[in-house]
Amino acid sequence: MLIRAGYHLEFATDTPSAMLALLNIHPSRNRDLRTPHRIETSRDVPTYDFIDGFGNVCTRLTVPAGGLELKADFVIEDSGEVDRRAPDVPVTPVSDLPEDVLVYLMGSRYCETQALMQPAWAMFGHIESARDRLEAIVDWVHNHLTFGYQFARSDRTAWNGYQERVGVCRDFAHLAVTLCRCMNIPARYATGYLGDIGVPAVDAPMDFSAWFEAYVGGDWYTYDARHNRPRIGRILMARGRDATDTALTTVFGPAWLKRFDVHTDEVQSTDLAPIGFQPALRLAA
Repeated sequence: MLIRAGYHLEFATDTPSAMLALLNIHPSRNRDLRTPHRIETSRDVPTYDFIDGFGNVCTRLTVPAGGLELKADFVIEDSGEVDRRAPDVPVTPVSDLPEDVLVYLMGSRYCETQALMQPAWAMFGHIESARDRLEAIVDWVHNHLTFGYQFARSDRTAWNGYQERVGVCRDFAHLAVTLCRCMNIPARYATGYLGDIGVPAVDAPMDFSAWFEAYVGGDWYTYDARHNRPRIGRILMARGRDATDTALTTVFGPAWLKRFDVHTDEVQSTDLAPIGFQPALRLAA
């Protein structure tokens, strides 16, 4: 299947402000691209890409006084297969985990393992199968939190979500990640595109999405506590310990978001209109 995706963001600022953006697709999906993926800027500003410690493509730029628009529009091929289910195996002893996985057992900015350790073991400690333990956590988080865009809050942690029982997709992911880590299942936060593909359309503006990946039996498996069902058409952008490591944009200065449009739709090859934006826009690497 083919998916056409992209975004149009606009930032305003009165003074030049440095920005760090994780708006590219993850390098693991590069081979699936059927058109180039480029960040387009409305003004001629230098951009520089680098790979961070989690394997994500990061872009450095400066939003000039007066503001800046960022756009992308691309087509990517997807297998059309739903998220893989983890195997029914025992929880891997921490002593047997690879060193690069251990960081995903530790607490982080939005995932306070210390605060949730006791309730996690009380609820899930009796479950021996790693898959059953993981899926019990996902079911519990899905039922414990009420989703609503009106509940969005940038500083809500997993502990806050546990207490407040409301949130958006990032809050579902943070709480599930934290409970998995408490139960010795490595878990990492993920963000990207997830359109209404293969499911009834939702009457709400399109947004980027958050889910998580759990390490079971020597491999990573995608789970989504908000939707709590295997989905198709995920396009990964970034992974990390939590939303701190995967923030789509971080501005180091006084700037504010004026426009936020995201699109993700299944398309047929015969339906594709020309990809791209106004020729005056500079194509950033």
